[in-house]
Amino acid sequence: MGQILSSSSSDEEREQENARRRREEEEENARRKREEENARRRREEEEEEARRKREEEDARKKREEEDARRKREEEDAKKKKDEEDAKKKKEEEDAKRKKEEEDAKAKFESHKKMMEQLKGQPQLPKFVVPKRYDVWLKPNLSTCKFVGSVAIELNIVADTSFIVLNVAELSIDTASLSFTHHPATANSSNSNQVLKPLYVDVVEEDEILVLDFADTLPIGIGLLTITFKGTLNDKMKGFYRSTYEHNGEKKNMAVTQFEPTDARRCFPCWDEPACKAMFKITLDVPSQLVALSNMPIIEEKVDGDLKTVSYQESPIMSTYLVAIVVGLFDYVEHLTSDGIKVRVYCQVGKVNQGNFALDVAIRTLELYKEYFAVPYFLPKLDMVAIPDFAFGAMENYGLVTFCETNLIYDNQHFAAANKQRVVIAVAHELAHQWFGNLVTMDWWTHLWLNEGFATWVSYLAANHLFPEWEVWTQFLNDCTEGLRLDGLTESHPIEVEINHAREIDEIFFDTMSDKKGASVIQMLQSYLGAECFQRSLASYIKKFACSNAKTEDLWAALEEGSGEPVNQLMNSWTKQKGYPVVSVKVKDRKLVFEQSQFLASGSLGDGQWIVPITLCRGSYDVHKNFLLQTKSETLDMKELPSDGSKLASSWVKLNVNQTGFYRVKYDEDLAAKLRYAIENKYLSATDRFGILDDSFALCMARQQPLNSLLTLMGAYSGELEYTVLSNLINISYKVERIAADANPELLECIKQFFITLFLRSAMKLGWEPKKGESHLDAMLRGEVWTALAVFGYDPTLKEASRRFHAFLDDRNTPLLHPDIRKAAYVAVMRRVSSSNRFGFESLLRVYRETDLNQEKTCVLSSLTSSPDPSIILEALNFLLSSEVRTQDVVLGLAVSREGRETAWAWLKDNWEHISKTWGSGYLITHFVNSIVSPFASFEKANEIEEFFANRAEPKISRTLKQSIEQVHINANWVQSVKNE
Repeated sequence: MGQILSSSSSDEEREQENARRRREEEEENARRKREEENARRRREEEEEEARRKREEEDARKKREEEDARRKREEEDAKKKKDEEDAKKKKEEEDAKRKKEEEDAKAKFESHKKMMEQLKGQPQLPKFVVPKRYDVWLKPNLSTCKFVGSVAIELNIVADTSFIVLNVAELSIDTASLSFTHHPATANSSNSNQVLKPLYVDVVEEDEILVLDFADTLPIGIGLLTITFKGTLNDKMKGFYRSTYEHNGEKKNMAVTQFEPTDARRCFPCWDEPACKAMFKITLDVPSQLVALSNMPIIEEKVDGDLKTVSYQESPIMSTYLVAIVVGLFDYVEHLTSDGIKVRVYCQVGKVNQGNFALDVAIRTLELYKEYFAVPYFLPKLDMVAIPDFAFGAMENYGLVTFCETNLIYDNQHFAAANKQRVVIAVAHELAHQWFGNLVTMDWWTHLWLNEGFATWVSYLAANHLFPEWEVWTQFLNDCTEGLRLDGLTESHPIEVEINHAREIDEIFFDTMSDKKGASVIQMLQSYLGAECFQRSLASYIKKFACSNAKTEDLWAALEEGSGEPVNQLMNSWTKQKGYPVVSVKVKDRKLVFEQSQFLASGSLGDGQWIVPITLCRGSYDVHKNFLLQTKSETLDMKELPSDGSKLASSWVKLNVNQTGFYRVKYDEDLAAKLRYAIENKYLSATDRFGILDDSFALCMARQQPLNSLLTLMGAYSGELEYTVLSNLINISYKVERIAADANPELLECIKQFFITLFLRSAMKLGWEPKKGESHLDAMLRGEVWTALAVFGYDPTLKEASRRFHAFLDDRNTPLLHPDIRKAAYVAVMRRVSSSNRFGFESLLRVYRETDLNQEKTCVLSSLTSSPDPSIILEALNFLLSSEVRTQDVVLGLAVSREGRETAWAWLKDNWEHISKTWGSGYLITHFVNSIVSPFASFEKANEIEEFFANRAEPKISRTLKQSIEQVHINANWVQSVKNE
């Protein structure tokens, strides 16, 4: 049982096990089935996925193929387009390049054509107008170089692509034009447009700078900025260097001299008088130096050894009036009644010698304010003595520059003539502050307006300040010089057309503008009356203040003020050269007047003038004025009433007090009566002067014999009026030279005649100043003793030698007053020879030891007075040494009669050096005129002409022609005297 139970249990267990195994098998089968199903599904899914992937891959590939195809198509299209674009671009670039080349070629051709058109033009184009200059300069006084910049506010008033202005002897670094302030671009992206010129050309011959831009410039305001550099030259023009000594060391100063056309040598500018603008100057200079410009200083910043000095902006003015001075100076100052600060600057140690000029300036400004009815226009006036200075002075607005001899003076060291020289020079330059600076000539054609009026007004001022000097009588010296020049065939009108810039120097450097100009002004003032003339002049100044004017504008003002036909009257005096000689004779109780052009050559001219005739008969109370408008006219003597006395009907004098710019030729009877009137002092000093001067001119022109002139000169024995006797002396020098050439055997007689003529006057004056004597006697003393020395009067030579030796021992001796120093020096040199050199060497010692320029110039003007040619040659060579300042050389060129040939040979031998050193300025004309003019033979004239045939420069052309003409005049005169 137990076994059965056990077996049953085992079966059951086996059953259970089997069942379990079956279940497990079933479960396994089910699991396997599931797995198979899952595997199938996975396979299906994988197959589906693979299919899908294949499809996607196929689609992707298809897309990629499509994309690749499309990309290829796009790339092909792009490539095609790029090729087309490149081709088009190339075509466009080729077209553009071709157009640019064509434009550049056209621009270049246009530029070339424009440059050709600009060459030789007398004036700059008018389509650009300067309004304001901002000038910065930095001079280096050690290297004598300077750098600078100028910003020019300009107004473009007409279509142009180029700008033309003046430049000379400057190196242009940069140039640009901006339109920041241009109204058309002020609110646009182009408001800061800066243009660079396509071409920058300097035409040296015409002294112009041409800035040519690519396109037409906009109308309106622009700013032209230029940087540049230059050299402080030694030619006394432009921006130049002058030298001085301080504590025994030679120093440089920087100075400007811009008139007539040299501002362009300092900074690029519109260097023409009508191109007025405002100027603001800034200087960088050594901090220890004085730096001056036209206007007062507004700021000075010191930075170590340098300082930056800024000046107030100037009122509107011409470029030639801009001025700069940088150097070491002392000054004296005073205020006018209007509070104008006036200063005189001198070299350190000489400041007290500026007090006289300061006083003259203060008083002259007050006078001009009243006379012109317009006050001085600037807040200050500086006057500066410059050691190296080509002219007497320069009227720069507010900063007047002078050569030292025209500004410094004291009673102890200088002659009376130096004193008067200062007065005339200061008055002349201050007159320019109104006539020239405030009202400026429109163009150099009207230069005579500036110079003629300044000269005339300077005498007006001198007469007001020092009436006892009788300067209106001395004014005749200027008139005579004008008559002398204008009596030449090679003269020119005072109003002369300028066709090229280089012609400006020709008229600027001769004396016609001021000498004849002042004389015709004096004639016009006399005709219209002083009060009417002044009133009309004041009206003219007010109308054209801060502007420009022409001669016709002045005539219009004078016509309006006077009611007289001024334009008609004066045109014959300003627009044609020459002047008339009015011949007068008595016929049938009538005075017969006939005018003809006076020519010193004796030839007949065809000019005709409207001549203001003034005449008196026997008394200055019996007079008649009328206009001689035809070749001849008669006047019944009944129109000249007399008081019935014999004296009243004895003489007739034309051109009363020499107010007219003409000469008078009297018939023998009238001339004899005038000679009687001179001997008996019935005539004024001016008329005594005029009769003598006319007679001399007529004699030189061979219209009267030398004997008649000498007879007339004899009537002046004992003459003590300065101007008359001075002219008598000058005429005697010329007559002595002609007599020596015409008849050497007669020379001693002529010299003795002149000694006798002058000795009486000399003895009255004496050698030393007299207490309370007049200024004129002080000036005359030196001239009359000099004349006696020149003519070899032995007592004069001995006395002069005695006084000179005393002077060598004691430079302060009263025995050789400055007034007679020139006479003593000439007398000493007249006794100098190669075997007796003491006087010559002593004068050189005086020259080297003095620091007074007036003393140096006195020595220089005496050194060539020796009769010994070897000494004269040595003296002339000394002039070319480094010991003599460039501007002073011309003072020693007036050699003695015996030295003419020596001087001519010296000039030829040294011409290359002279031309190189002095050829750029007017001083070279003095070399030619001083050495050539005294000759008196046709052979010499031919020799001179031949020498200069290939050496004459434009600046000396007229002077050379005039000098050679004078040689011919002298030669004809010599021949005439030989035939007497």
